[in-house]
Amino acid sequence: MTRRVRFTTRGEEVDVRVRRTARIGTLVAALAVTAATVTGTAAAAPGSGVRAAATGSTAAVNWDACTKAEVAGVPADQVQQYSCARYRVPIDHDDASLGTIDLALMKRAAKVPGRRIGSLFLNPGGPGGSGLGMPKRGAKYFQPQVLDRFDLIGFDPRGVGASNPLRCFTTAEDAHDVKLGQIPVPISRAEISAAMASFRDYGEFCRRNAGTLLDHMSTRDVVRDLDTLRAAVGDKQLSFAGFSYGTLIGATYAAMFPQQTRAIVIDGNVDPDLRTNDGVTYDIARAQGFEIALDGFLKRCAQAGKACAFGSGDPRAKFDELRDHLRGEPITLPGGARFDLGALTDTTSGALYSPDRFPSLAQVLQQAYDVLHPTVQSQKQRNPDVKPLIAALRAQNTHADTHPDSPYTADDSYYGVNCADKPMGIGPNQVPGIAAKAERQSPTFGRGQVFTDIAACSTWPSAKTSDPYRGPWQAHTANPVLVVSNFYDPATQYRFGRRMAAELGNSRLLSVDAFGHCILGDAKGVDEAATAYLIELKVPADGQVFQPDTQPFGTPERT
Repeated sequence: MTRRVRFTTRGEEVDVRVRRTARIGTLVAALAVTAATVTGTAAAAPGSGVRAAATGSTAAVNWDACTKAEVAGVPADQVQQYSCARYRVPIDHDDASLGTIDLALMKRAAKVPGRRIGSLFLNPGGPGGSGLGMPKRGAKYFQPQVLDRFDLIGFDPRGVGASNPLRCFTTAEDAHDVKLGQIPVPISRAEISAAMASFRDYGEFCRRNAGTLLDHMSTRDVVRDLDTLRAAVGDKQLSFAGFSYGTLIGATYAAMFPQQTRAIVIDGNVDPDLRTNDGVTYDIARAQGFEIALDGFLKRCAQAGKACAFGSGDPRAKFDELRDHLRGEPITLPGGARFDLGALTDTTSGALYSPDRFPSLAQVLQQAYDVLHPTVQSQKQRNPDVKPLIAALRAQNTHADTHPDSPYTADDSYYGVNCADKPMGIGPNQVPGIAAKAERQSPTFGRGQVFTDIAACSTWPSAKTSDPYRGPWQAHTANPVLVVSNFYDPATQYRFGRRMAAELGNSRLLSVDAFGHCILGDAKGVDEAATAYLIELKVPADGQVFQPDTQPFGTPERT
């Protein structure tokens, strides 16, 4: 891909393009997996999986010192709190003959060992987000009491990062050549044809190179791994915190293993039933979530006045005019940056993940609008060069100097998981029509959403051979699952959070009148409720609405 942006708000498909970054580099070659030699690994018997967990015969994790690279950024006086391991699980929990893979884990030990409750497993989302380093960031998401009482355990799920990455390509050059056609928002026939050809080629490379693991990347497989890990660290029940796609892991675990569920906090929720039973409708709904967040941003910008660079006049009308113009032709911003429809989609969607990026987004939008409507004031005004800002929002990865034999070091787990979990039920020839319909419903984000997730999964080789969990979702757990959802979450709209809570049944929904994707660590009331829930199993009252700690543009909190 030539246009990639990844924001690490919590780790999910960070933007129409950001998600693409995660997707575009993530599939594991299982042939190398089965032959992989593991150091410092406590090997579970191939095929034991959940069966071993149920009988209590699961081998324990053999924790060891982390490497310097693994604990990079950790203060020297805290390094002793961390340990790392690799743990072997079967590729297929029901068929030991397919071999094994190794999962990478990191633990941050409870600060007060004498009061330790157990382990708190973490997942940042994606799919394809690396959770290995999440214990290092625990203080960003959890209050000190949680760090005192729990071992925080991060892990890369199967096919991700350091856990036998799923790879569709053998050389970086092949990956670059295949992905060239995947422009963010294809409009012309030539662009659409190039995009669909690129995804077909992508699928063919995966079919040839990804190996056995390709058919075993569903969330069901991840959850069975997780239950094995729970038993392997000695916990009778699971405590878990998942963000974004990680909410599907939490919901699936609760549904599959209700008796082994202690406390699950899920933040930035998917709609599990829709996602796993109708992928086309789900992805079109995702685009609508971005539209809701965009409309909220433009209204808040208007309220902010001079604090928002795009706030003069009618921000909604200005944005629509800019988008409609860019659909026909790009413009050149002061400083020489080329700004086209893909750039507008990327920068806007990426900024909607993090409210602290709103002022920068407003600055870019106003500069672009001034190009269409130059005034005496704007011509005299010294506009800053926004190329560095756009570059930060849309990281380029062109592999221009790649040699033919350069190894491919990314992974393809984003599509590996998504296309396993989401049934599309369509052929590639239907994608352009679906994109046109989605664009009518969601003018800014509909087309881009279709030409990422839906287009790719319509040609994905394992989409019909995987065995995902599709329900039922009613979770008869001892304690309700804690569901947290922002009103203006772009990637997992608030309606998804309400559906998650309803589908699980035994749940508590905490709503937050906030922008951005996920909120733990950024809303004191939610953090306090999560702390009491994790430590004391104290269930908060249902239907509460909280406020974030800070508001975009410094505008006052609404009552």
